[in-house]
Amino acid sequence: MQLLVRTPSSQRVESYGFHFLGFQTRRLTAQDRVKEDTGERELGIVLLGGKCSVESSRGTWTNIGRRPNVFEGMPYALYLPISTRFTVTTETECDIAFCYCRAEQYFPPRLVTPADVDVEIRGAGNATRQINGIFKPDFPAHRLIVVEVYTPSGNWSSYPPHKHDVHNPPGEVDLEEIYYYQIDRQEGFAIQRVYTPDRRLDETITVRNGEMVLIPEGYHPVVAAHGYNAYYLNALGGSARSLAASDDPQYEWVRQAWRDKDPRAPLVSMDMER
Repeated sequence: MQLLVRTPSSQRVESYGFHFLGFQTRRLTAQDRVKEDTGERELGIVLLGGKCSVESSRGTWTNIGRRPNVFEGMPYALYLPISTRFTVTTETECDIAFCYCRAEQYFPPRLVTPADVDVEIRGAGNATRQINGIFKPDFPAHRLIVVEVYTPSGNWSSYPPHKHDVHNPPGEVDLEEIYYYQIDRQEGFAIQRVYTPDRRLDETITVRNGEMVLIPEGYHPVVAAHGYNAYYLNALGGSARSLAASDDPQYEWVRQAWRDKDPRAPLVSMDMER
């Protein structure tokens, strides 16, 4: 499986070889329309930027969205269940992520507003990052989990390195995962390593704005280049609705060395939108 995707599809849903997950992004002009049917997949629509309305066979939601881009506010997102016909109509220019996951169970549609999003400041020192929980494990869905992660300039994220590729609950569950990146300046970048304990897979990847890294298995730490704040949208799905993961034993000691959190976090908040 190719791990780095240079340009996520803007025309059709791609599975990239995954069993559960599918993903696409769309950059739309004002008054554009997108018509689809979720079919055998549940869907999380995340407004990366702009404002839109959604009319569906399960309900209608108008004027979704507020932030112009991911670095200037908190997210709006809409969960749609299996077997749902829907039309997205844009009110403004929009940047939208469509996160799909294979599902067999129906759960009701639900709009997530910025006030619904749980913000966690995780880690410490230069491993401090911000997690915005959108569709968390306790969200009523079959498999799909979606969070946003903000990593301040020069900081590490998904650290200590962890993995979730074995179904051994409650300690670890088997999840496919997508990292879709945006960087706050066009020339910026992040670096991600993906490796298995036996080094059968061991890749270090330079990721730029609008690119995506696929995590089929293994540990997958990230670092943002100095001077550039990194954002990634995580979509996950697999053997259980859980984020249970196991750390690389070589780096578990790092948690004991953590002290103060980086004062730059959170990078985005409700306050910046007022």
